[in-house]
Amino acid sequence: MHTLCLIRQSKGGKMMYFGPSNISSKFNLFSESHLVILILFILFIVTIFHYRYKLNDDKWRKAEIGVAISLILSEMTYHFWMIQNGIWKVGRSLPLELCNIGLILCVMLLLTRKKIFFEILFFISLFGATQAILTPALTYNFPHFRFFHFFYTHMMIVWVILFFMWAKGYYPNFMSVIKLIIFLNLLLPVILYMNKNNNGNYWYLRHKPDSFSLFDLLGPYPWYIFTLEGLLLLLSFGVWLTIPKQSLPKR
Repeated sequence: MHTLCLIRQSKGGKMMYFGPSNISSKFNLFSESHLVILILFILFIVTIFHYRYKLNDDKWRKAEIGVAISLILSEMTYHFWMIQNGIWKVGRSLPLELCNIGLILCVMLLLTRKKIFFEILFFISLFGATQAILTPALTYNFPHFRFFHFFYTHMMIVWVILFFMWAKGYYPNFMSVIKLIIFLNLLLPVILYMNKNNNGNYWYLRHKPDSFSLFDLLGPYPWYIFTLEGLLLLLSFGVWLTIPKQSLPKR
């Protein structure tokens, strides 16, 4: 057994906050810990909207950089945790999931403020990160490290998008949807190759998540893949048409 596990087990079998086992910390959908996270998630969204004009100030630039660094360190710690506990695998641990890609885009957006990163991240945030927060494919519960890592990274993706939209005046347009579709279809062959050669399930292209998710409403395999792509296209255009636009907030 790994050193981290031995340390935790030597303390009366307490929960292994950084260990590979989740026997004593099983996550359940809409459990108390999940509901607390959802409340915090919503409260922070309300806070961003309420203070959107004050957040449009260059003094927050250091905070943007700080959040980017925290996301990088969090992801590095996550991979270290997987390696340390012998659960890192090519077929499931590479940053190829949509939310992993969204995290990279989120860091790039925070560091550069370039709109191209916002345009693609906006839809990944809306359809990927938000869905992951509502119906997490997660086994580790509070207060395990993975619990904090999962929700921090996913919620931060959504919060950053809302920050740039409400405080900085970034909004998607018609070409944003086109860029998203091109971006995803350019990545698709890579994802299919990695899944086939490494027994992976990136983007859930081989089977649905084991836990309940919105995928369960899209039909059986492989039809849910086509349903998902059509739904993504429809919803992306729908969001672009209906989202209220506003000018850049005044300082």
